[in-house]
Amino acid sequence: MAVAHPCPQKKWQEWRREVGESSNPWMERVNSCAEEEEDLGEEGEDSSGEDEDIGEEGDEWKFQREQEATTIDEEEDEDSGKEDKCLQKWKEDLKNEVRRKLQLEEKVESEEEDNCMQRWKEDLKNEVRRILQLQEKVEIEEEDKGIGDRKKDEEDEDPREELLQKEEGNQEVDQQEWEQNSLYCLEESEGRGFQDYDFWQNEDNKEKEDVSYKEEDERSVTSFKSKDQEEESEKEDESKGLCTNENFEGLTAEDSYEGEEQSEKVAEDEESLAGSWTSPEDFDGNQEEEEESDGEEDEEEEKTYSKEDHSTKMFLTLKQFRDASILTDLSLHTADGWSLQVHSIVLAAVSSLIWRQLIRRNDEISIRCREDEVNDEDNKWSVALGPEVDHVGLKAVVDFAYTGHTPLLNKQNLEQIKAAALALGAGWMLDLCVKEEQLSRKTDGNQKDGSLTAAQQLVMNLESIELLWEEGVGCDVTLEARGGSLQVHRVMLAANSDFFRGMFTLDMKESHQPCVKLSYLSETELELIIGSSYTGVLSLSWSCVFEITSTSLQLQYQPALALCFIFLQQEINPDTCLDVVSFAQAYQIPDLLEIADDFVLRQFQKVACTSKFKDLPARQLLGYLNSLSLCVPSELVVFEAVVTWILAQPRKRLRLAKELMKTVNFPLMTFKEFKEVRYKNLWSDHNLTELYEAIYEDFCSNNTPLQNQCRIYLPKESVVLIGGDHISPDMASRSISRQLWFGNSLRNHTGVKKAMEWRHLGEMPETARFGHEVAVLHGLLYVFGGKKYYGTGDTLNSVYRYDPLQNVWQCIQEMQERRCSFSVVVLDEKMYAIGGHCELYHMDSVECYCPTTNSWSLSRPLDLPLSGHVARVCQDQIIVTGGRNSESLCLASTFVYHPQTGSSPLANLTQPRAHHCMEVLGERLYVAGGISSHDSTTTTDLLTCEVYSPTADSWTAFCSLPVPHVGAGSAVLEGKFYILGGYSQEDFSDTTIVRRYDPHTQRWENMGKMPGPNNDLRASVLCLPQHFRM
Repeated sequence: MAVAHPCPQKKWQEWRREVGESSNPWMERVNSCAEEEEDLGEEGEDSSGEDEDIGEEGDEWKFQREQEATTIDEEEDEDSGKEDKCLQKWKEDLKNEVRRKLQLEEKVESEEEDNCMQRWKEDLKNEVRRILQLQEKVEIEEEDKGIGDRKKDEEDEDPREELLQKEEGNQEVDQQEWEQNSLYCLEESEGRGFQDYDFWQNEDNKEKEDVSYKEEDERSVTSFKSKDQEEESEKEDESKGLCTNENFEGLTAEDSYEGEEQSEKVAEDEESLAGSWTSPEDFDGNQEEEEESDGEEDEEEEKTYSKEDHSTKMFLTLKQFRDASILTDLSLHTADGWSLQVHSIVLAAVSSLIWRQLIRRNDEISIRCREDEVNDEDNKWSVALGPEVDHVGLKAVVDFAYTGHTPLLNKQNLEQIKAAALALGAGWMLDLCVKEEQLSRKTDGNQKDGSLTAAQQLVMNLESIELLWEEGVGCDVTLEARGGSLQVHRVMLAANSDFFRGMFTLDMKESHQPCVKLSYLSETELELIIGSSYTGVLSLSWSCVFEITSTSLQLQYQPALALCFIFLQQEINPDTCLDVVSFAQAYQIPDLLEIADDFVLRQFQKVACTSKFKDLPARQLLGYLNSLSLCVPSELVVFEAVVTWILAQPRKRLRLAKELMKTVNFPLMTFKEFKEVRYKNLWSDHNLTELYEAIYEDFCSNNTPLQNQCRIYLPKESVVLIGGDHISPDMASRSISRQLWFGNSLRNHTGVKKAMEWRHLGEMPETARFGHEVAVLHGLLYVFGGKKYYGTGDTLNSVYRYDPLQNVWQCIQEMQERRCSFSVVVLDEKMYAIGGHCELYHMDSVECYCPTTNSWSLSRPLDLPLSGHVARVCQDQIIVTGGRNSESLCLASTFVYHPQTGSSPLANLTQPRAHHCMEVLGERLYVAGGISSHDSTTTTDLLTCEVYSPTADSWTAFCSLPVPHVGAGSAVLEGKFYILGGYSQEDFSDTTIVRRYDPHTQRWENMGKMPGPNNDLRASVLCLPQHFRM
């Protein structure tokens, strides 16, 4: 049976004594006043019976009685005020006592739960330790008996299998024990809560009994106090039931109300057009408010992010540490006098011998910790190997642990390496030796299929180190965080974090301590971040990404930080982009801030519809509205965004209306759009009448300044036109171009009128060409083949590469065959030139270019010769559509081309077509324009367009082109499909128009005219330096 704590009882008695002493004086005064009043009443009754004394003496008596009554009223008012003060003090003391008792109860319950969990953990550790000791005893007995059977050795090499099986077998029992212990703790804490409740009730009853001896008048006053006390007790019970102090947070709300009003008034006065950026502290506060406001929304699903090269980078750093003898803790000595310094956990990942030695060391260090005999030298240890291990075999095993392969494995060293692998219990290394032995017996020299690459082997090595961490084997430092502690390996922390690398390698005091305190970090977040270095995986959602990124920045923990940045860049959306902007500003991350700002500007129409847009500082909003990267379909979008922002807090933002309206180009609006402006509720404010008149005059004016005749928008990337030809205005001659043009800006004029501003980029170094192909890899432009004239023998196989940053052209290795009217794609860092036309022949050959070696090689050919087709990469597959065969007939075929295995058919186009345009938008293929033929002599222009869904393997028609675009260039810029130039096969006229298809509006837009060449040109998208675009 639980006993109430004596401290609260003692304080309760002291408080009662103080209240009783303070209440006695005024209770005596109340009683004296009541007795005087009774005496006066008796005198009045006696005097009313005597008629003969009613004269002058009666008047004097009446006057005296009125004076005494007035005095009594004044004294009663004073006593009433003192009574209110006493009651107020009593209430405040009771509130403080209730709050203190609740905190004490929560502390006791927390300690009991922690003790229960600690007991369960210790029991589990003791059970695991007992199993390991039993396993070691069995191994020693087997070694003493001299059992040399290889099958038995392989079972003994790795005790982890039996350990894991036994742990899994006991997992269910341990879970049940833990649940029973938790239930016991819960019941005990509930029992203590009920006993405390009884204690309070008993105290109330005692107080009622103590006041029973008082007089009737005092009892009435005391009952009033008891009533208030019961109400406070009920509140106390409600607080106990909820296990929270939320009910007491509102007790002082009225007291602070005036201060909050004054703070709001000061904040309104301070906010102006020149507001400052958000600080990290302000951002954290804003995040808490946003989390509370979003509490009603459903929890977002976590997404798991990983990097494929994490293991490779991790072991590369560990190898650099080993070469520099940084944090190496194990010395290996061979019988021939050779020694090697390594990290024990890295070698234990491939060696069961070192694994067992680490487990034994863990037990020894645990015993020394209990006896306080641990020192810095305990982190260093050594192993002397037997005569069967020489320096060649040992170095091969160590290289395998750090790199996933070993260059020493060959026919001459095979036996030495095999002996070392057997002695160290390196099972994976033994498998590699067996495969090498089998390979040496083969005459064809081909390696066996299914062998692991070095990168795959390093993934398995890292998984073994992760298992060591989970079992606490080899952990040499404990991190104490807020909410718990974490055992980890020093070398893993140093390899992934600049913070810990400096701590453990620069002779700081923490480098000599077995425990490091990080009380400012959460244990949950710390475990997530450190776990990412062992797994290369991190689960993130918008509810936790900012906290994890913040902690990763503090610790400079690169694996977690890289995955957080990937999440923020890939998952950014209109609802979260402004949060990313605030976070990047607060923590001064310029790259992330640039990405987030760019997203806001490109998706401004959607961002302006979010609730967070209304909380933007004025300075930040003006920066967006004045940016040349602001992408809006019309000026009405800008105007509505400004109005939405102003009306969110009209009292303090209306004064900024004039400045904000300057960012809207009202002359570019149509009459229909300005009609919506006119009827906005904003103009109901009489202070804005003058502003509206100025806006109306600006809209109706014909003398619009040049800078306001269009809204200029600078895309982040630019469409580049390369080569091509065009016909003269009199259609008498054609000319071939070697020029390059790029679209610098997009310009929105009045209404739906749009245009692209073209600028000259330069010229190709060789002769002019058309019918060529282009590709972009790592920001470099490649130009392949084509024709330099219209006769025979004019087909090219030359290849040039252009670097826009250096503005330099470079001639690279030529193709093996001359080609024109072909297609080039980029897949897996390589470029494939597919099919084409040379003189009178259509081609089925495919060439592959490797930029690393600057060489071409032939790949598997097509199933049939093709020219005038288009190939693009969609979902990591090369998809080829249309084209002409050897008989010059247009085809409706669609197929997937595999460089190693050949072609696989897909659903055919709805119409045969060639010399068309095709681009990838999202996960779909969009096809437009081209020609079609039903025989070798008749061709017609195609205006129809269709889209392919790889999931459904089907084609669907979409909005047709208004005019022919045969042999046009095409590109995708900011999610929109551009078709540039072309001609008409039926009347041979040039199409000098640029058209753009928007998948969201599902319509084509006229984007102005071409700068020069129109036919058989090619287009690409490049990120050009700023000096080209000024």
